[in-house]
Amino acid sequence: MATENRRHLRRSRPAETVERNRRDTRWLHAGIFTCTLVLLFTGGWLLFGQEGKPSILAIVAHASDVVLHKIVGWILAGLGVLAVVVWRHRVAHFLRETFRWDRGDLRWLLRWPAAVRSGRFDRHEGDFDPAQRGANVILVGGLILLIGCGVGLVLVHGGPVFVWLHRVHTWVTYAVTVMIVGHVVVASGVLPGYHGTWRAMHLGGRLPVAVARRLWPAWLERQQRLQRRDPPPTVPPTGFRDGH
Repeated sequence: MATENRRHLRRSRPAETVERNRRDTRWLHAGIFTCTLVLLFTGGWLLFGQEGKPSILAIVAHASDVVLHKIVGWILAGLGVLAVVVWRHRVAHFLRETFRWDRGDLRWLLRWPAAVRSGRFDRHEGDFDPAQRGANVILVGGLILLIGCGVGLVLVHGGPVFVWLHRVHTWVTYAVTVMIVGHVVVASGVLPGYHGTWRAMHLGGRLPVAVARRLWPAWLERQQRLQRRDPPPTVPPTGFRDGH
């Protein structure tokens, strides 16, 4: 009977969680992701020769796919500028963590394919695991290249420069598309090793501590040290607040 009660308590006790991403980070991610999907859809539509036939997005937006592609491209560029201006310290931290390389990272990468299936990842010391860092370089770098080439295609009309900008824009689109598909597969938690990761960017950005410890152990330890150093303020019970 006592054993059953303990099991019931363990099942009913809410899992301890930790915030992985703040609200503004999640909104920025949602904005960039939405713009990127629209750009991939409209760009692919145009790439496969459907310019004279409006896509469903063009019909809904009451604009041609070319115009819609340009508008959303400018919005994506604006989000990038906003991130650099408003969150420059976090952007700098993101870049430091993306380009870090620690002892043991190569071993982590070599064991990553097996860990994806088993969930037994080697320890790493970064905010992102070594595979995420590579994905960050390709995704963020690819988006910057796409935006730069897109701006060039709008400003340059014809000539060899236009041709090369279009080629680079197309090549980078293929690479970014592959990485986005991989990102969605990993972030969705379909792979056994990444179960629960989708919560890091959705539903409050909080995920179970057990998931954080499995994927980002050093990051979790830093967060826990910060919490112990600066615990949240206690709120007095109702009736004793502000002297009432």
